[in-house]
Amino acid sequence: MRRCEWAHKEHQHDYHDTEWGVPVHDDRLLFEFLILEGAQAGLSWDTILKKREHYRKVYDGFDAAKIARYTQRKVDKLLADPGIVRNRPKVAASIGNAKAFLAVQKEFGSFDAYLWQFVGGKPIKNKRKSLKDIPATTPESDAMSKDLKKRGFKFVGSTICYALMQAVGMVNDHEVGCVRYKQINRLGG
Repeated sequence: MRRCEWAHKEHQHDYHDTEWGVPVHDDRLLFEFLILEGAQAGLSWDTILKKREHYRKVYDGFDAAKIARYTQRKVDKLLADPGIVRNRPKVAASIGNAKAFLAVQKEFGSFDAYLWQFVGGKPIKNKRKSLKDIPATTPESDAMSKDLKKRGFKFVGSTICYALMQAVGMVNDHEVGCVRYKQINRLGG
């Protein structure tokens, strides 16, 4: 089975084959990806993928309402936990982003409605031949980043936003020769 070039390690296969690029409209899962993509900044996605289950455990299943109420005691506990990326600004951003996420939900009715507006409500179907054809940013990720920052989100640069867009199926960046390319295009409508 031919996969995208980046999914060359055994433990990446399930994520690539079942999740990456599948359109997500569940607010909790969108929030999870937002936090994990921010945690990934400066690191490899592989590092985050290996820590993902532990993140889910220590971040209360990515319940934004709970995370928004984290105390300094909880922050200290997170910063002492080797199962996550122990970076003070990233941990602080996850809490601030939970608060900003809740505000966006209140304003737009859902984070899904807010996020998907940047692609007109449906996935962008790209035709990438190889990994080198995939850009780090796009005008859509630039716009998303700018608006998220305006709303108080942190660790949401355009590159992080584009990685988020890829992960949650706002764009199909599976390579055209990948077994998932056509499957994902059909999912996107």
